Amino acid sequence: MCLKNAYRVYEIMINRSTISKSSNKRKYDNYNPSAAQIAIDAQTAQTAHTTSNVAGKVFNRFVVIWLENTNFDKAAENSDMEWLAAQGITLDNYWAITHPSEPNYMAAVGGDYFALDDDRFISLPSNVSTIVDLLDTKGISWAEYQEHLPYTGYNGFEYKNQQTFGNDYVRKHNPLALFESVNKNEERLQNIKNFTVFQEDLENEKLPQWSFVTPNMTNDGHDSNINVASSWSRDFLTPLLNNEYFMKDTLILLTFDENENYRLKNRVYAVLLGGVIPENKKGTIDHTFYEHYSEISSVEANWDLPNLGRNDVDANVFDIVASAVGIKNDEVDTTYKVNNQTYIGYLKDDTIDLPAPNVNAVGKNGRGVLDSISSVWADKYSSQLSESYFTSTTTTAVWSIGDATTTAATFKFNFVCNHVKPQHYSISFNSNL
Repeated sequence: MCLKNAYRVYEIMINRSTISKSSNKRKYDNYNPSAAQIAIDAQTAQTAHTTSNVAGKVFNRFVVIWLENTNFDKAAENSDMEWLAAQGITLDNYWAITHPSEPNYMAAVGGDYFALDDDRFISLPSNVSTIVDLLDTKGISWAEYQEHLPYTGYNGFEYKNQQTFGNDYVRKHNPLALFESVNKNEERLQNIKNFTVFQEDLENEKLPQWSFVTPNMTNDGHDSNINVASSWSRDFLTPLLNNEYFMKDTLILLTFDENENYRLKNRVYAVLLGGVIPENKKGTIDHTFYEHYSEISSVEANWDLPNLGRNDVDANVFDIVASAVGIKNDEVDTTYKVNNQTYIGYLKDDTIDLPAPNVNAVGKNGRGVLDSISSVWADKYSSQLSESYFTSTTTTAVWSIGDATTTAATFKFNFVCNHVKPQHYSISFNSNL
C-alpha cells in the first residue's frame, strides 16, 4: 500500500558514466536603462493605492519581508533577531528552496523556480501564473514594496545608489517582476511600489492585504552583514508592531532568501509576527517543516483559494493557520535534505519545454487548481504525461541522461506516490540505453 508522501526509490542502472549537461541556458534581453531615461519614465508612472477587506480564516493581512544570505545559526544568535523572536513564533525548520537568490524569490510567488540557477534577467511567459492570480479571484488587494525602486512599475535590471553608485535596488529580489503576467501588465505594474509609497499607504490606511517587502542591497544584508540586516529589521518593524492599524489581523513573515554557506543545509531563520499571534505563543518555537512554498499554501488555506498546481499544492501550511482550519501538515525527514542544488529544466536548458502545472492537483485546503490555469494548461499537461512525465508532489524537475562512455552508474530518484495529488516530475532519456 502506498501512503501519502511515503517515498519510493527507483534505481536505474545505466551503462554510461557521464551525464550530459546543457550549457544553453534560456536567454532574455537585459533591460537596464540609464539614469536619464529612468527620470523621464518616472514622470508618467502610475501608482495604485488599492486596498480591500476580504476576511481570512486567521489573518486579514499578510506581509512578507525577506533578508539575504545568512546561515540559520548566525541569525538566531543575533540580539535584534532574538528581540523580534520574543514578539512572535520562531520557525526553526524553515528552508530555502535552492541557490542563489533569484530562484528562491521566483519560487515564493510562482510555486517553482523552473531550474533557474543564477541571478540573470528573467521574464517567464504570461501563461505562468503566480500568487497574484489566486488573490485576484477574490479581490484580495496586493502589492510589492521594494526599497529604492526608482518609480512604480520599474522593469529595469537594477538601480544604483545615485550618490555612491553602489548596489541598491535589484530586480532579482523583486519576485513578481520575473513574470510577464505582471511585468507586461500595466495595471498590475501599478502595484510594484517603493518604500516612499509604503509610508503613504500606511499613513492613509491603504495597505493591501498581501505584500512582499524587500529592503535594498545594504539593508537586507546582501552587501553588508547580519548585524546591519537585523538592525534594519528591528528599526523597520518596531513602529509597525506598535501601529494599531497595521497590526490588526496581520501576520508578518520575516525570513531570509537562502543561507550563506552553500555547503550547509539550506535552512534559514524565520519568525512570524503580527497582531494575530496569541500572547501565549509569543517567544515560542514551531518545529514544523516549511519551505518558501509554504508562503503560498498558507495564503491559499487562509483565504480558501485555489492553487497553482505546482509545489504550493503539498507545501505545509503555517501551523497558526493549519491548526485553525483543520489541516494536518506532513512530517518531513530532513536527515538527507540539503536544498542547495538545482535541477535540469526550462531555464537551465533551452531544449527543455516549460513544465505544465498539474491541472488535477488538490491542495491541502481541499481546493483544486485555479480554473484559468486548467483551461490554459490542460492539453499541455496531458501531452507531457503521455511523453513519460512522472508525477511527484515535492518538486517539478526534468532530468536528461545521455551521451556515452563505459562505466555503469546507478541513479536514484525519489518519488512520492504518484496517484496522490500529483505534480509532475519528468525524466527524459536522450539516447538509447
